Amino acid sequence: MKIAVLGTGSVGTTIGDKLIALGHEVMMGSRDATNPKAAAWVEAAGAGASQGTFAAAAAFAEVLFNCTAGLHSVAAIEAAGAGNLAGKLLLDLSNPLDFSAGFPPRLNPVSSDSLGEQLQRAVPALKVVKTLNTMAAPIMVDPSLVPGDHVVFVSGDDAEAKAQATMILTEGFGWKHVVDLGDITTARGTEGWLLLWTRLYGALGTPFFNLELRMGKQG
Repeated sequence: MKIAVLGTGSVGTTIGDKLIALGHEVMMGSRDATNPKAAAWVEAAGAGASQGTFAAAAAFAEVLFNCTAGLHSVAAIEAAGAGNLAGKLLLDLSNPLDFSAGFPPRLNPVSSDSLGEQLQRAVPALKVVKTLNTMAAPIMVDPSLVPGDHVVFVSGDDAEAKAQATMILTEGFGWKHVVDLGDITTARGTEGWLLLWTRLYGALGTPFFNLELRMGKQG
């Protein structure tokens, strides 16, 4: 499969490495077609890896991963071009973290909107599925790094897109427990979790943790 990874940070390179290992063709997209971080990743990743602008990556891809910094994600999607994105699945891994006041970061937006919703509004014909944004990058592609029956969530308006995303998560990345939260507005919940996630990271001194759900009996 031809897959675009938008973003050259640690999340983007982690996702790109996993997709290459799975045998996919991967183009890393950024603002600059000669982005040095993307070039270094391509050289290290080897066969099947390439780089280009956001628009070139979107045109190349059948499926896309948004791994850009959350405050720049809408601009990246707009730069990718609605025509290059129409009808395609975008797995949105980003969080709207604002570090302008230091750590822990603030969220923008929060509560009454979400970055997932903003991306869906920016390109209505794009099939946005919010997922993998509730954990550290290594865990995204290797759930076994955290023992136990922990979970990953999906949020999105298109049922077929969520089914396709779930297949990537389970068959590709090894997730056993995928929880469908509902439409894209439910991304407000998973993005909001980052307010607690960052505090736990500070308290625990490690990002290697995740959520496990256990249901009790009523009454």
